Amino acid sequence: MVLKGGHSAVITGCHLVPEKNRVVTSSWDKNINVWDLETGKILWTVTQGGLLMSCSVSGDGKYVASASDTENALYLNCVDTGKRLHYMTGHHTSTVMSCQFDARSQHLASVSVDRFIKLWDLFSQKTTLTINSGHTNVISSCCFTRDGRHLCTASWDRTLQLWDVQTGSFRTRGGLRLCEGHEGSVSSCAFSSDASILVSGAYDKTVALWDMRGLCRILALKGHLDWVTDVDISADKNWVASSSKDGTVRVWNMEQSEHIPAVIETRAAQGMGFQILQCEECGKPFSVSRMENTNLVTKCVFCRLKAPTRHLPAPPCV
Repeated sequence: MVLKGGHSAVITGCHLVPEKNRVVTSSWDKNINVWDLETGKILWTVTQGGLLMSCSVSGDGKYVASASDTENALYLNCVDTGKRLHYMTGHHTSTVMSCQFDARSQHLASVSVDRFIKLWDLFSQKTTLTINSGHTNVISSCCFTRDGRHLCTASWDRTLQLWDVQTGSFRTRGGLRLCEGHEGSVSSCAFSSDASILVSGAYDKTVALWDMRGLCRILALKGHLDWVTDVDISADKNWVASSSKDGTVRVWNMEQSEHIPAVIETRAAQGMGFQILQCEECGKPFSVSRMENTNLVTKCVFCRLKAPTRHLPAPPCV
């Protein structure tokens, strides 16, 4: 399915609301659109005060947040009606590039041109955590794991970083890096509900799927004619949605991924490049490069994130 004609400028965000069979999109035309996936028609449109850089839907499907370049602000609206509930000005010192709810609808994360990460609490309506990311360029996007423990950030420095925001382990060793998955600046990211897959989109016009057990890219989806602005993945991992500067939203059926030529080529090229190991702590399988020293990499990424020691081996860069 391809949704067309809903925006008059670049589409900067798209998020699935599977329990209501909807997709929410944001755009530089200052509009938030809510689409019906059965009919492909727009249910409602709300115009905000500035160019919208991104949007996010809360885990309970009640709220949509959007980031605006005007006054470095965040908006909070009702998904069902579009009614504005909150308006937060001066949230960052520079343009807010992206915002993302955790699955429990307790926190709203935001990232900015100022390279800082902030968590805003929906109940206290205050900023409860600020992180100086260490990214060397603009942070363009962020996403939570379903349990709200880990946050991923995507950057124009062509990397993604993983942060344990519950234990604060990043304070001693920083975030874990995913690199060499894209040839251009990374624009967006989204976790699957079980945190086994991370989806990212980039200025190289591709959508990448990452295996989070081994921190490696497993698939690359091609088809957009311009840079990918946002991505999302359904709870059952059967569907991936991506929006692009080419003015389209693509919905990828991952159940039929074997029929996508680019996916077949990528799997064939990388199938011989990785090996499956068993995590010595949780016992779950994860993949690593065959060139990696397996005597050093013995745990999956999530067990490495929660380990108390700061002398961990660097994650493999694929």
